Amino acid sequence: MSFRALVMEQQADGSAVAALRDLDAAALPAGDVTVRVEYSTLNYKDGLCLSAKGGGLVRNYPHVPGIDFAGAVEASSDARYTPGDRVVLTGWRVGEVHWGGYAQKARVKADWLVPLPVGLTTRQAMAVGTAGFTAMLAVMALEDHGLTPAKGEVLVTGAAGGVGSVAVALLAALGYSVAAVTGRPETENYLRDLGAGRIIPRADLAETVKRPLETETWAGCIDAVGGPMLARVLGQMQHRASVASVGLAGGSNLPATVIPFLLRGVNLLGIDSVLSPFAERSRAWARIAAELPLAKLEAMVQEVGLADLPALGAAILAGGVQGRVVVDVNR
Repeated sequence: MSFRALVMEQQADGSAVAALRDLDAAALPAGDVTVRVEYSTLNYKDGLCLSAKGGGLVRNYPHVPGIDFAGAVEASSDARYTPGDRVVLTGWRVGEVHWGGYAQKARVKADWLVPLPVGLTTRQAMAVGTAGFTAMLAVMALEDHGLTPAKGEVLVTGAAGGVGSVAVALLAALGYSVAAVTGRPETENYLRDLGAGRIIPRADLAETVKRPLETETWAGCIDAVGGPMLARVLGQMQHRASVASVGLAGGSNLPATVIPFLLRGVNLLGIDSVLSPFAERSRAWARIAAELPLAKLEAMVQEVGLADLPALGAAILAGGVQGRVVVDVNR
């Protein structure tokens, strides 16, 4: 039985280009569970994998990108899953090293899957996707380190992006006061509709200052930017507050000192959504289903087909995608 997939194919000069192909099921990689994919999504990593050089993530060609997907089990050799079960996959380097979700079928290890939470459709799960799952892991980490709504304002950088949008909506729904950082003034109404109480222009935080400590301002932070902005934010955190680091859109270098850690006890928490264990994944997805306002989630979404992805991959790398992109692989 053939299926449609977006395949990255290597050219004679070493670059890769995307092409829609009809593949035989025998082409699928080894795995315990075959999934009839219904939806995938677009993340920053997907943009890298869709690029001519694979963003340093893709090792072998031909390759099917797509770092997450949701759908129905078609066949399983693992007792945990039976045909018809709805499942979600994020992480585990699927779409990077292993064939991913930009196809109508995928075959993966059973350990990589999570049952679709009660209360979510597969489309809603991919509106959340890796970005929203990462946002929830960040919220959980901040709360595990003592963050409560009573402690003050929470900063979200890169707020109009995928992780940032879900983070703003989640935090606001949980009763937090949210300050959203964006470099795109046209997204202010969008961010306020998600629940941001204050909009901070990116330029206000873009420069590293010589003073390692500034006025204690933020009770917590979810940072999707990294680089000089993260360095600046560290010096503005309240005593014993935490920053959850989820991205590096502003660069991987951190021009900071250890002073905020030593004199204010600030915590810098790394959020790894790729290898998150099953129990943590299940807890995060259960909270997403229970706590993320679905109407606000839908307001973030634009729905596309497989053929739209090459152009959107380039756009997300250039910072030109707002909110969440859901991919209907059957469109």
